[in-house]
Amino acid sequence: MSPEPIEQESREARSHLSFVAPPRGFYVRAGKPAMDRTVGAAALLLASPILAAVAIAVRWRIGTPVMFRQRRCGLNGEAFDVLKFRTMRADRRSQRASVPVDRRMTHKSEADPRHTDVGRQLRKWSLDELPQLWNVVRGEMSLVGPRPELVEIVEGYEPWQHQRHLVRPGLTGLWQISRRGEGLMHLYTDIDLEYVATVSLRTDLKILFRTIPAALSRSGS
Repeated sequence: MSPEPIEQESREARSHLSFVAPPRGFYVRAGKPAMDRTVGAAALLLASPILAAVAIAVRWRIGTPVMFRQRRCGLNGEAFDVLKFRTMRADRRSQRASVPVDRRMTHKSEADPRHTDVGRQLRKWSLDELPQLWNVVRGEMSLVGPRPELVEIVEGYEPWQHQRHLVRPGLTGLWQISRRGEGLMHLYTDIDLEYVATVSLRTDLKILFRTIPAALSRSGS
């Protein structure tokens, strides 16, 4: 199910993915939203001790606010606020350093003075994204789907790329278990469209079961 390397094939892939039929059927219409809310609520309850511990660590090591909201694009391109634990200091103006201009890559630069040790660990284990379970319960996100992109990035999309918004964005997805960390997310839209074209309960379960091993392998590398 994992796609082959696509760096040199992305342009060819775009021509084949110029149109993706909107996913239909009972699972997409009712089964997937019901599973998202049920499993999301249960996961939120089970993860509450971890959420509390992370909140205390962030408050102690980074300060307030403990969480921040970021505008992202969701189903049908509608914007919503993604919830995340803070992993970086709020202000870099008092600490001068060379930081890349592209904000999508800023947090990955070791030169960024906003970095914190606790933040690196939270990102390494994806614990900073746990609050997004609340986005799932609210119906703004799904357990599985394309990751929500920044609104300002989506404004520069080519028309074919907007088709990734035919489904709700997810906590994890096909891109996360295959190409995560190897480039900017918008360069791998064809992987998201592969998911949109094949969304099903079977596909979602496969991605969910592969998410933890994929995250552990990256964290240990």
